[in-house]
Amino acid sequence: MSRIGKNPIAVPGNVEVSINGSDVKVKGPKGELHHVIAAPITAKVEDGQILVERPNDERDSRALHGLTRTLIANMIIGVTEGYKKQLEITGTGYRVVAKGKGIELSLGFSHTVPVEAPEGIEFSVESQTLFTVSGIDKQLVGETAARIRKLKKPEPYKGKGIHYVGETIRRKVGKAGK
Repeated sequence: MSRIGKNPIAVPGNVEVSINGSDVKVKGPKGELHHVIAAPITAKVEDGQILVERPNDERDSRALHGLTRTLIANMIIGVTEGYKKQLEITGTGYRVVAKGKGIELSLGFSHTVPVEAPEGIEFSVESQTLFTVSGIDKQLVGETAARIRKLKKPEPYKGKGIHYVGETIRRKVGKAGK
């Protein structure tokens, strides 16, 4: 049995979960999320907990068992606490500015790069080189942060570019002089 999948998911008091067949809806103080469970897996609510079960021990069922449990648990955390990723910009003249619901990045190109916030995502700019991507959907927050990082990946010689706060950038030694 899956060590992750067999664990029940505790539902806090301020969260409302409704399971209709393979459709799971989670509603909490920060918003509402929706997920469709893959075919052989089932979920049910019992005594303030969500139990995720699989019908057999086939390889696909075992793989989907833990995945489904984790996705539902992430939805519950998202509607109660939310998710956030902090990004930092390193480089001379590189900065970020809030523009309406989106942000505008100066990354050493001849033009600034505007980034609009997708539905359910918020940007907050702490300083000229530090900003946060936040929302209730873990996958959307990570994907948005990755797309922004992709605009100017940190290069290995001076470390210039956009990187996550706390991320270690492997540095290379530059060319040696005589």
